[in-house]
Amino acid sequence: MKKSEQEYPNFKLNGKVAIVTGAARGLGRACALALAHEGADIALGLRDVTTAADLEQEIKAMGRKVIRLQMDVSDLQQINAAVSRVVKTFGKINILVNNVGIAPDNPAEKVTEKDFDNTVNLNLKGTFFTAQAVGKQMIKQGSGRIINMSSQAGFIALENESVYCMTKAGVNHLTKNLASEWAKYNINVNAVAPTFIETPGTEPWLKDRDFRQSVLDRIPLGRIGKPMEVAGAVVFLASDAASLITGEIMVIDGGWTTR
Repeated sequence: MKKSEQEYPNFKLNGKVAIVTGAARGLGRACALALAHEGADIALGLRDVTTAADLEQEIKAMGRKVIRLQMDVSDLQQINAAVSRVVKTFGKINILVNNVGIAPDNPAEKVTEKDFDNTVNLNLKGTFFTAQAVGKQMIKQGSGRIINMSSQAGFIALENESVYCMTKAGVNHLTKNLASEWAKYNINVNAVAPTFIETPGTEPWLKDRDFRQSVLDRIPLGRIGKPMEVAGAVVFLASDAASLITGEIMVIDGGWTTR
C-alpha cells in the first residue's frame, strides 16, 4: 500500500491559527474552546474587545496562544484591522469560523427597513467580507479552512423569521460559491447548519414551555442540541480529516429536516 493509504484521519490542529468571530458566548465560545482543545491558537473576534477575558484565560490554561480582537463584522474597517493584527501576531491564518449572526423574531408584515438592514448586514454582508478579508491571506498562503455558521433555517421556513431564513439560505449558497472559486488556492469552504441549540441567544425562546415542546416535537432525536455538538463538526471541518470536503453544508439538527 502507498504511504498515504496507510495514514489514519488526523483531527488534531496543532500549529494552526484560528479566528472565531462572535466568540464571546454561545456557539462562538464553544468553537473557540474546542479548536483550542485540539491544539489551535485562537484569535477571538469580539464586538466589544473588553469582553471574554474569562474565555481568554481558559484558552491560555490549555497552553494555547490567544488574542482578543475588536471585530464588529458590520464595520469593514474593524474586520480588516482585526485580520491584519492576526497575521502580524501569528504570521498566518489557517482557520476561520464565521460565526456572527442575529435572529430577531419578527413577522414578515412588520419588518422595517432598519430590521431588514441590520439582519442582512450582520448575517450576510458581515459573513462575506470577513471571508473575503481572511480569504486574501489564505490565498497568499495557498491553503485555509473557512467554516460559515448557517442554520437549518437556510433549508426550512421558520415562523416570524423570514429575513433570518433568507440570510442563512444566502450563507449556504455563498459557501458553495466560495468553495468553487477558491478551490484552486487549496481553500476549503464549508458551513454548519444547526437546529435550536442551548445558548444565551436561544434561551428566551426555549424557556417558553410551549415553544420548547414545539421544537422537541420536530426533532426526531427528541432533544435540544448543545454548543459542543456544533463545535465538534467545526473541529472536523477544520482538520486534515476533512481535506476532501468543500462546498458542503453540514446540517446538525437531530433529524428536523428529514421530515
